[in-house]
Amino acid sequence: MFARLRVAVRFPLMTPAHAVLCAIATTVVPEATGLDATQWDEVERIIARAIAARAPGLRRSLALYLALLEWLPLLRYGRRFSKLDAERRTRWLARLQDAPVLLVRRGFWGVRTLILMGYYGRPDAAAAIGYRAAARGWEARR
Repeated sequence: MFARLRVAVRFPLMTPAHAVLCAIATTVVPEATGLDATQWDEVERIIARAIAARAPGLRRSLALYLALLEWLPLLRYGRRFSKLDAERRTRWLARLQDAPVLLVRRGFWGVRTLILMGYYGRPDAAAAIGYRAAARGWEARR
């Protein structure tokens, strides 16, 4: 359904993280449930481009954080994050958002930022919310 192969060839991080990224995206941006395969591919490409521009250590840390995010709910709920219902996913992410450990909070906000960038970075989503930024700034609107 999702163009995993194409993304996997260019950005190996994205394939193992695919299910958890989709689960996070549909929790953080509920409208993402309505995306078709082409739109999901576009979201993944935007995220993958942003990740590719980062240092290898940061990419490894992100992959580890996503793996932990996927598997730690198993201890509390008996299911991986991507298999939880929306209510439990929301509760789990709220715990990460408010975690007493700074590194956990930073990880959550970083992943959330990537998801928002991927979703709203698509031209269709930007147009839907009336976002009309241009390189020329306010001059472009006159």
